[in-house]
Amino acid sequence: MDVFKAIQERREITKYSDKLIADDKLEKVVDAGYYAPTGNNLPSKHLIVVKQRDMLDKLSVTTPYMKWQKEAPAAIVVTANPSVSKYWLQDASIACAFIWLQAVEEGLGSAFGAVYHSEDEEESRKREQHVRDLLNIPEEQRIVAVLGIGYPKETPKPKKHVPRESIVSYEKF
Repeated sequence: MDVFKAIQERREITKYSDKLIADDKLEKVVDAGYYAPTGNNLPSKHLIVVKQRDMLDKLSVTTPYMKWQKEAPAAIVVTANPSVSKYWLQDASIACAFIWLQAVEEGLGSAFGAVYHSEDEEESRKREQHVRDLLNIPEEQRIVAVLGIGYPKETPKPKKHVPRESIVSYEKF
C-alpha cells in the first residue's frame, strides 16, 4: 500500500477483534513512531508499548472517551519532553500520525486517545497524572496520547469531508 492510500483508508477504529498482533507487525508500527521526524532532530518524544490486558483496561479510564481501549490488544503511549525541544507537541503529534498510518499498512486499526488537553490545563494534568502513575512516567514528560492498536472488528464508512476548496487555497488565503 502506498502512503496516500493509507491516508485515505485510515479510520478511527474503536472496535477490535481479539486476534493478537504479531510482534513483527507491532514493532513496525512502533518503528514508524521512532523514525518520525522531530524539530531540530532533538529527541523529545518517547513511546511506551503496552500489551498487558490489565494495564490496557486501566488506561481505558484515562478519559471518558477511551472506553475502546478495553478491546484493543495493544496501545502505544506517546509522550514528549518540553525541556528537550520547544517542538515537543509537534514531535509527539507527528509520531502519532506515523504510527497510525503504519498500523493501516499492517492491516491494523488505531484510535487516538487524546490525553494532553491544550485548552484545559487542569483536565490535562489530571489525565496525564493517571497515565503517569500507571506507567511510571517521569514528571518532565508530557503525555500527549494513547493510541489503541489492533485488528478492526469492523471498519467504519468514510466520513464526509467538507468541500476541499474550504480548506485548500493557492497563493493566498
